[in-house]
Amino acid sequence: MSDVRARISADMPRAWRELSDLVKFRSVADERQFPREECVGAAEWVRDAFLDAGIESAELIETVDGSLAVVGHRAARAGAPTVLLYSHYDVQPPGDRTLWGSEPFELAERDGRWYGRGAADCKGNVIMHLLALRALGDDVGVGITVVSEGSEEMGTGGLEDLVEKRPELFASDIIVVADTGNAAVGQPTVTTTLRGIANVVVRIDTLEGEVHSGMYGGPAPDALAALIQLLSTLRDEHGDTVVDGLTSDQAWEGIDYAPERFRADAGVLDGVELAGSSSVADAVWARPALTVLGIDCPPVVGSAAAISPTASARLNLRVPPGIDAQQAQDALTAHLEAHAPWNARLTVEPEAVGSPFRARTDGPGYAALSESLADAFGEPVVSAGQGGSIPLCNVLAQTFPKAEIILMGVEEPLCRIHAPNESVDPREIENLAVAEALFLQKLGSSDG
Repeated sequence: MSDVRARISADMPRAWRELSDLVKFRSVADERQFPREECVGAAEWVRDAFLDAGIESAELIETVDGSLAVVGHRAARAGAPTVLLYSHYDVQPPGDRTLWGSEPFELAERDGRWYGRGAADCKGNVIMHLLALRALGDDVGVGITVVSEGSEEMGTGGLEDLVEKRPELFASDIIVVADTGNAAVGQPTVTTTLRGIANVVVRIDTLEGEVHSGMYGGPAPDALAALIQLLSTLRDEHGDTVVDGLTSDQAWEGIDYAPERFRADAGVLDGVELAGSSSVADAVWARPALTVLGIDCPPVVGSAAAISPTASARLNLRVPPGIDAQQAQDALTAHLEAHAPWNARLTVEPEAVGSPFRARTDGPGYAALSESLADAFGEPVVSAGQGGSIPLCNVLAQTFPKAEIILMGVEEPLCRIHAPNESVDPREIENLAVAEALFLQKLGSSDG
């Protein structure tokens, strides 16, 4: 391990330069926000970087959603397994730039962390793979398949479709999905579950048009008030999610998530209580969770003394393993229909669903990676869930039922992924690169 550690440590200045170059690409997979050329440039950069790191062949493959997937291969020695290393180079939009402490598409260092959109999610994981591969050079017996997705954040399914149509490109014995992270900085963690997703848009109509609140307020059915009342039925008095027909008493059996740490990680304001009556771990990893993502209604500035004739909201339901995502969406729709006040006209538009995921933890790949993570970090490995969704994992599991799928990455809670001031701790990149290199060495050894 000392040789691997020394090589990767010496390579960290290059890792800074590479992540700086990669963060500069405004690779949001939405041409309404940024030119397609930004994603193309990022894809070409990733392809060339993997070729330089020893991948024998790599290509850009256009998927059905128009994004480019980077797919590369390095042949295995006789009898050795093949490991797929996943990442994605597309990023979330930067949002309100005034909330950033530095330019979102320029990597900046502050207090030992590296700031920039995608620095953690998921360009930091691209760099981690590169560090591990360069540290090994030719000293790796396993086959390597590298895959870097170009539209993961948009959820448009380009790579999932490619896996189903061309499975030969992705056939592997072990799949490392580097798009999660440790429970805390320095605490090696393997993610074993992902919540699925079941979104809907609900709309309430009550009047033919706006009417004066002074003349008609009271008996006139206010669509916005009806929507607020309807949304309130999705949480009980404790703040727990309640959807008719959905079980919400599941328990998490892995690592605990201390409320104090959750408050700090989530930025909960002093004096504000956490929602819900369960443990934090139960709530974020094992139970359904309903979030109101957005509401269409008159803004405060410019609003008139009028009763709203229509109002709508986009709802996000996170679905834990053990619950079918489609059944959860159906239950949410039925709940909304049953609780609409005043016989208001209700329309529920379903969006795409994503199934939850539970990883196997009884295979040789999981054991080898756990040992490598413990060696690299000097700490025992823990298992955690993740509240987010990665639909690709289910497609890979269905397409390659014998393959082990392992989730890890640099995205620990302080990274603030998807939010302003996203950052990554370079120690996480370094330690995970060491762990991945050791893992690949172990699998490629004669007694691995």
